[in-house]
Amino acid sequence: MRTNETGRTVTSRVLAILEAFEANGPTLTLSQVAEHTRMPVSTAHRLIGELEEWGALARDDNGRYHVGLRLWGLAQSGGLRLRDSARPFLQDLFSLTQETAHLAIREGSEALYVDRIYSSKRVPRASRIGGRLPLHATAVGKVLLAYEAPWFRDAYLHEHLEAPTKRTHVNPGALARELAQIADQGYAITNEEVRVGACSIAVPVRGRPDATEAAIGLVLLATQSTNLTRHLPVLTGTATRIEAAIARYPFTMTGQPARNPTGRPGGNDFR
Repeated sequence: MRTNETGRTVTSRVLAILEAFEANGPTLTLSQVAEHTRMPVSTAHRLIGELEEWGALARDDNGRYHVGLRLWGLAQSGGLRLRDSARPFLQDLFSLTQETAHLAIREGSEALYVDRIYSSKRVPRASRIGGRLPLHATAVGKVLLAYEAPWFRDAYLHEHLEAPTKRTHVNPGALARELAQIADQGYAITNEEVRVGACSIAVPVRGRPDATEAAIGLVLLATQSTNLTRHLPVLTGTATRIEAAIARYPFTMTGQPARNPTGRPGGNDFR
């Protein structure tokens, strides 16, 4: 079904509203939603009203909108197999290190965080479960990028590389050499590339020969950046256990190809 406003479908407008909360939330006013989605306030108001009635959005006492419990509950089924399989081992990883541990997959040109267990330490947080970060700025993202097909890496490195901090590696040539080193050594390290005050280390999780299905990593205070590799034994051991747990699932967890910057099929998508 199409609307008569600029030729956009109703579906595309609804998805644009939800995307506004993903990119600019967690709470937005009606006028902010209209601005972010580039639609008339009257149209945004009508669609938001329908989403609120269904439970996809909810309104607080100040009249601001946020994601509703029904949509939140529905979203929990995304990546369920992978999360359920990996969760016990991620908990073990946290127990052994007492550092924030997380699991990520590649979704297009970003690292999508499927699960995370937070440490009580006051480490600057860059993302959350369901959050996304640029592949080149995070340790889990660099691992996922390093083990992708060469054509995908080339396409990614030819795109604009966002620099969340002054320490983010954005030189394409230097980044290509770094990715080659990561693929050779089997792990990635970042230091204040996505958040000042935080560093991270990650290793791949392989689902089948020559395919990296996910990455697991730890986030620590930047003051610990010089000794990150001490966590490699427990990280690689945890990855091996997750690999064994997901080995019973043929190919990917859903069998669906992931999106990528060029629109060509490649990689894996656990959603």
